Amino acid sequence: MSETTATSPAHPIEFDDAKRRLKAIFMGSVGNLVEWYDFYAYTAFALYFAPHFFPSNDPVVQQLNAATLFAAGFIVRPLGGWLFGHLADRYGRRLSLTISVVMMCFGSLIIAVTPTYASIGFAAPALLAVARIIEGLSLGGEYGASATYLTEVADPEHRGFYSSFQYVTLIGGQLTAILVLLLLQNVFLTHEQLVAWGWRIPFVIGAGLAITAMIMRRHMHETESFEAAKKSGLKRESSLKGLLKYPREVAIVVGLTAGGTAAFYTFTTYMQTFVKQTVGLSDIVTTYVIAGSLIFASILQPIYGLISDRIGRKPMLVFFGVAGTLLTVPILTTLASTKSPWVAFLLISGAWVFVAGYTSINAVVKAELFPTSIRATGVAVPYALTVSIFGGTAPAIALFFKQQGHEQWFYYYLSAVIFLSLLVYTTMRDTKHASAMNRHE
Repeated sequence: MSETTATSPAHPIEFDDAKRRLKAIFMGSVGNLVEWYDFYAYTAFALYFAPHFFPSNDPVVQQLNAATLFAAGFIVRPLGGWLFGHLADRYGRRLSLTISVVMMCFGSLIIAVTPTYASIGFAAPALLAVARIIEGLSLGGEYGASATYLTEVADPEHRGFYSSFQYVTLIGGQLTAILVLLLLQNVFLTHEQLVAWGWRIPFVIGAGLAITAMIMRRHMHETESFEAAKKSGLKRESSLKGLLKYPREVAIVVGLTAGGTAAFYTFTTYMQTFVKQTVGLSDIVTTYVIAGSLIFASILQPIYGLISDRIGRKPMLVFFGVAGTLLTVPILTTLASTKSPWVAFLLISGAWVFVAGYTSINAVVKAELFPTSIRATGVAVPYALTVSIFGGTAPAIALFFKQQGHEQWFYYYLSAVIFLSLLVYTTMRDTKHASAMNRHE
């Protein structure tokens, strides 16, 4: 009887703790989804708005110009990573996440109201570039702060599982943009209306969702790791100066990110254009194929995250590196030659089977490399720098090769970048077993 009495009070405490963690992860994830929806709405609707900003008789040139601006948004992501990483490490994860979503709201609104090239000339693409820079700054900070937040609120035995929801919502943001496109294409607007003005609607929606996410994030709880580090009274250096103390960890982040981010942006943002222009499927069928593959990708994330909690992070990364190096060229070559939407869906989903080995756990791997006092900056800055070089440029590089008549060259480029990351995966320690997350520094 006494044993029952002694242990029973623990159950509500455990329940409340689990409830608090789930609530924090939900609120952090929803905000992350909204930010990535805003960012990816640009890609989902580029086929419709590009002619309004980049006049040309060649649709490939129009899409190349749109892809170039997409890449330009990535150039400023390292700056955003430093700025919001510094805010997150110095003043808290919640503040950083709240400010970043406000900036994303402004970027989305600018795109929604910017006049076309026919109305204001070169000022139109210039304003579009400004909007993408604002969104790039916002997203540069969002990744590091959200990866840190989701990892810190998770219990130690399930960090891989909980942190995988960053990419569930990241992919979910793009999926939401595509679903909005499907509704506009099939239910609410004609093709002519979508081309003329309907492409502005998703950016208005994004701004509204960002305001909702901002309100939600104001009520998020700060992580225990940050509060413990704050109470410890350790001297806090400037974020970049502090980051210089961890050159090995920074190099690992760069190395493990390069191949993964190139693969991710190939099989997400570039696939919309690739399936439409290279495979030759119609607009609506292309949207269905991409939406289906993204749903499949979202399902894989928590499954792989859970597996990493059992077997470690390193085996998952090595799996991605080996499969990506060997299978990227065959998958893209076969995809380019098919005319079947079902075959296209299966091939893209097949690529996600190994790409998810990176996407599902890369956030927790990076967070486990750094102590609390520099974690958000350590995750964000080298990641954003690498993404700006290898990730954001992937669609533009692919379209450049296509314009030059050598589209297949991109397949080998992607395979080579993945192989470079594989070299890092095989030599790094497994962060699950050598994590810095237990130190409140």
